[in-house]
Amino acid sequence: MTAALTIQQTAEACGLSVHTLRYYERIGLIKPIPRRSNGHRLYRADDLNWIDFLLRLRATGMSIEEMQRYAQLREQGELLSSVAERKTMLVQHAAAVEAEVKAMQETLAFLTQKIALYSTLESELQSKEKQHGKHAL
Repeated sequence: MTAALTIQQTAEACGLSVHTLRYYERIGLIKPIPRRSNGHRLYRADDLNWIDFLLRLRATGMSIEEMQRYAQLREQGELLSSVAERKTMLVQHAAAVEAEVKAMQETLAFLTQKIALYSTLESELQSKEKQHGKHAL
């Protein structure tokens, strides 16, 4: 990766819109990005790593407010209170994600059983149709 990316390059790399990146910066999810003399933002590897983390939190259902709190704590640095609260937040979020994954696995198992039932029924109906077809000759 190059030393720094423009906002457009960062948007493409992260799968976000330029508008979303600016919004994340405005609401404090992303700390202010350094700029060139012409005012264009320059995102560095650390910024992209942080954005990737935010996207993972978002993809797993963490609210913007919770992500903002996490970002605020991160900005406090390596203070015991900050680290402890971030850890607690992630433990709680991981438990919620695990519960959601379990529910999805149960739903997938149900769907798989239903598909198997339809496959069996379909085979039985095909056999009956073949038998009826032979008698019609």
